[in-house]
Amino acid sequence: MAIDGSAQPALGEQDKKFALDEKIDVDRGDLESIDKVDFDSNDFIVLENERDLVTHVIGVADDPSLNPWTLRAFIIGIGLSAFGGVLAEIYYFKAQTVLVSTMFLAVISYVMGMAFDAVIPTHGIFRYLNPHPFNKKENAFLVIMASAAANSALGTEVLAVQRLFYNIDPNSGASIFLLFSSQLLGYGIGDLSKSVLLDPSKMLYPEVLPLASMFDALYKDAAWPKKRLRVFWIVSGVIFIWELFPEWMFPLLTGLSVFCLANPSSQDFTRIFGGSNGNEGLGLLSICFDWQYISRLQTRWLFLSKLNFLGTSSARSSFFPKSFYANGTVYDHLRILNDKLEVDPASLEKEGLPFYAGSWVVQLLTTNLGMAATSTHLLLWNRNDLRNAWTWMKPTELKRMWDNFNWKFWRDDGMREERDLANEDIDPHYREMLKYADAPNSWYLVTLAVSVIVGLVVIYTTDSTLPWWGFLIAILLSTMSILSRGSLFAITGLQFIIQPFVQMIGGFIHPGKPMANMYFVLFSYNSVIQAQLLMRDLEIAQYTKLPPRAAFTAHILGTLFGAVLNFVLMNSIIDNQRDILLSVEGTHIWSGQQLQQYNSQAIAWGGSSFSLSDKDISSYSLLGLITDYLYTPVICYYIGWLCFSQWWLRTRYPKWFAKYDYIVAAALDGGTQVMVFILSFAVHGASGDSHLYSQWWGGANQDGNCDRRAVIPS
Repeated sequence: MAIDGSAQPALGEQDKKFALDEKIDVDRGDLESIDKVDFDSNDFIVLENERDLVTHVIGVADDPSLNPWTLRAFIIGIGLSAFGGVLAEIYYFKAQTVLVSTMFLAVISYVMGMAFDAVIPTHGIFRYLNPHPFNKKENAFLVIMASAAANSALGTEVLAVQRLFYNIDPNSGASIFLLFSSQLLGYGIGDLSKSVLLDPSKMLYPEVLPLASMFDALYKDAAWPKKRLRVFWIVSGVIFIWELFPEWMFPLLTGLSVFCLANPSSQDFTRIFGGSNGNEGLGLLSICFDWQYISRLQTRWLFLSKLNFLGTSSARSSFFPKSFYANGTVYDHLRILNDKLEVDPASLEKEGLPFYAGSWVVQLLTTNLGMAATSTHLLLWNRNDLRNAWTWMKPTELKRMWDNFNWKFWRDDGMREERDLANEDIDPHYREMLKYADAPNSWYLVTLAVSVIVGLVVIYTTDSTLPWWGFLIAILLSTMSILSRGSLFAITGLQFIIQPFVQMIGGFIHPGKPMANMYFVLFSYNSVIQAQLLMRDLEIAQYTKLPPRAAFTAHILGTLFGAVLNFVLMNSIIDNQRDILLSVEGTHIWSGQQLQQYNSQAIAWGGSSFSLSDKDISSYSLLGLITDYLYTPVICYYIGWLCFSQWWLRTRYPKWFAKYDYIVAAALDGGTQVMVFILSFAVHGASGDSHLYSQWWGGANQDGNCDRRAVIPS
């Protein structure tokens, strides 16, 4: 039967595939029962819209008796936050940026919670550690706290660039408060858009759907954990041991290139076939046996190789994100700056403008292309959503907010208005959440106010060169950007990098000030990213019916704790791996490519005022005109990045995919990331000296070019 009770025509093959892909279960909505779906039954439901999807794939029912406020939740949450925060910062200094797996955090938190439940007594003083069976809401609390910590704070990038490229060592106290301010600022701004980015059913947050589905299955079906966890432990154990080889004992496996082995003296071969080290080359026809890189496997269009063989020698510097002189040597940006860290016109004329690798320029152009198309697309096809997003600025709404604002925010009961209950179009999950006290707007506004005040103080104590009015413009720009980027993230699950656009605006406002440009990006672009992460975590809370105040507490604690760990580890890695981070290519273990890119963009946009013209941007914007269904922003953005997927497995073996895909992915990521975490401190020198494996054929030159290809001069 259809959702409205009418007769439904027989399903075609495409409908059957769609049902399998979305892992629909008519009776329970879990992953296990996909085996029992009868496609010939007249009771099968075809999902027609996003509302159908979130109400049939994820259970709507709630058990208000489940308590997330337990001591064990805080203990496990702090431990996982420490793991995630440290690992995220380690990966920031890798040649490939790998995200800490949220699915792995969910599975491992379930295992740890169940272990607490099974091992710790329930009587006496132990009842505080084990007050009742471990439940879904505790699990969601843990995931939100750990995932909030498992992100490398962009502020550490700014501080690291100051230390490495400007010989500035900011005060530790001011640095910590800079991280707090920049990480929390986006939360206060994002709260203003919750009614658009969180409440409607169309805001799916696709990456949250499998997580919420897994939670439903874990706590409904006793057989699910036993079957899936057996697979999880086997896969994670095997990959854990395997990663010893490419990461330490046999680094040639990171990028095995027959062509580089056959012709190790050719720099052109390196540009085309090299790729085991960061910023090395296209990696064409190379084979990788390291899961942390396979999981992030991306390739670039072959036309990029042509760019690197045309024009100046600097354009042929493969994929290095650094800036270069016309002869291909690394550009010394300190020669064009005065003692105020501002560009001196006479010095710039003497040194000349910096040049950049052709492939890197293409990436900047396609990023701006996708960004402009996003704005145009939303203006054309989502005008009503955008209009609703700004209703809070109406005088009547501002007056209502003022009248209802409780200055004693700690006493705000957080109960939402009855008009939410009367809205028939409201998301069913959101309706279930209305019984709980919300984390009120006053909490987020206080967070915003404190972040702004602290931010204004630290920009004058960290050699930022960013004036107060530039700081406020950065906040205004992030407020305007959150709606479009947040909507795209909520609907498609894709996070577009708007950093180049923000740096272009910063360069226009603060010409000749590369340091000010970096801080401008920090308080604008980073606020957008943080707002998106907040909305994602609040969606996790909404799907799992975790009370909003518990979600707020978990998110804030994880963010603050993670920022402190980011700062500590950033300084440790810089102290111990400084020379490698300053080198153009780095090694297969450590790389400063992200820092170099951030600094190069600041020099390009903020230092030498290189930017796209208004004509270029307006022509890119026209690409949003095409259609509502052909999502041009996604196409434009991924012109520069062609990502692989599991399409073959998903279409050829859909039942296996439905059963094991997410749990196997979590196991592969988790086992790999735990081993990387251990090796980083044990042998790779994250907190001391490195202890490289003995030199041999498969591990020759481990502190340099382990794939035996030619060295490209810099």
